[in-house]
Amino acid sequence: MMTLCPALQEKFSGENAFDQVFATEGKIYRNFKGRKTLRFEHDGKGYFLKIHPGVGWGEIVKSLLSLKAPVLGAKDERAAILALERVGVQTMTIAGYGTRGSSPATMQSFIITEEIADSISLEELVLEGKYKNLPVPMKRLLIKKVATIARTMHQNGVNHRDFYICHFLLPKSWLDQKRGDVEPPLYVIDLHRTQVRSAVPQRWLEKDLAGLHFSSLDAGLTVRDRLRFMCFYENRLLREIVKNSSNFWAMIDRKAIKLYKKFQKHYG
Repeated sequence: MMTLCPALQEKFSGENAFDQVFATEGKIYRNFKGRKTLRFEHDGKGYFLKIHPGVGWGEIVKSLLSLKAPVLGAKDERAAILALERVGVQTMTIAGYGTRGSSPATMQSFIITEEIADSISLEELVLEGKYKNLPVPMKRLLIKKVATIARTMHQNGVNHRDFYICHFLLPKSWLDQKRGDVEPPLYVIDLHRTQVRSAVPQRWLEKDLAGLHFSSLDAGLTVRDRLRFMCFYENRLLREIVKNSSNFWAMIDRKAIKLYKKFQKHYG
């Protein structure tokens, strides 16, 4: 099974088109346990290709013993992209998708997405010092947008599992306009571990929110900023949050700080 957008059908064609995709060369961003992510260009346009050559039974058993859902191929990312599109969350655009084989251990698959050009991740925005120099209204719009995205995903049964600010892309054109009255177009990326269900289990809800909090601890957010996030995420007034879910957010804070200390110990 293989589908390609019209622009790529001329690049990958014939009976061995699947093999052509797997043999594509470009700038490699990740090559871990056989899963490879690379960027290539065609007719002046950038694309990202994720190749899944098959995880093997050993990796499947290891994941199951750890009570984790194994990532078997590109199918989960495709399903996540389609789910986000249905609920109006901006994400990557699929340009190609293919699977080959039936065994979960040896099935080969790939997904190609269009490059979100001229963009910057929220993590880069923080590390490069650009976030702290933004006007306050623009900061508040970003906080509202991230909270709204998180709420929309979780209310519709989608959890990311790697919900960090590095996986939000912001077009640089929004930053250049220096206006605080235009909603930022924010794209959620790297969805290969994302899960889609009728409802998000509490465990994964907490993991997403703690990961988002942890990854923003160096952003210089104020207490008011974090309270503002809570209000937008729950879509209710602060006094209602204090009354009904203050323990929940305190727990998220503890988990985030624990992650931060673990990260600092490992990489610091």
